[in-house]
Amino acid sequence: MARGPKRHLKRLAAPKHWMLDKLGGVFAPRPRCGPHKLRESLPLILFLRNRLKYALTYNEARMICKQRLIKVDGKVRTDMRFPAGFMDVIRIEKTNETFRLLYDAKGRYATHRITEQEGNIKLCKIVRKCVGPKG
Repeated sequence: MARGPKRHLKRLAAPKHWMLDKLGGVFAPRPRCGPHKLRESLPLILFLRNRLKYALTYNEARMICKQRLIKVDGKVRTDMRFPAGFMDVIRIEKTNETFRLLYDAKGRYATHRITEQEGNIKLCKIVRKCVGPKG
C-alpha cells in the first residue's frame, strides 16, 4: 500500500489547460499542496519554461526559482512546483515584470502583463460580509 500523497504525475494525466505537448516526455511536474487545487493551478516551472520562455530546461527553471527572483502575491517562492492559480500576481524581480494569471475564452491559463501598481491589488478578495435588512 502507498504511504503518503502521490508524488508523480504522468503527462497525459495532467490538466489539459496546461497545454503540455504529448511527446515532451513521460512525466509532468506535479504541483505541491498549496492554496490552489491541482486541477486549478499551474506550477511555477511551467509558467517560467512553457509560458514566458525564460528557461529552456527543467534545471534552468529550477535555478531561476532558487535565486529568489520570483514572488507570488508578494511572497518569495523558491519552490518550482508551487501552485500558482487564478488571479495570482507573479512578479519577477530581475526584469521588473508583473503578471496576473487569468483564464482565456477557452478555459486555458493566459498570462496578462500588468503594471506594478495594479500588482499591489489582489482581486477577488472578500473585504466584508454582512446581512442585509431583509435577511
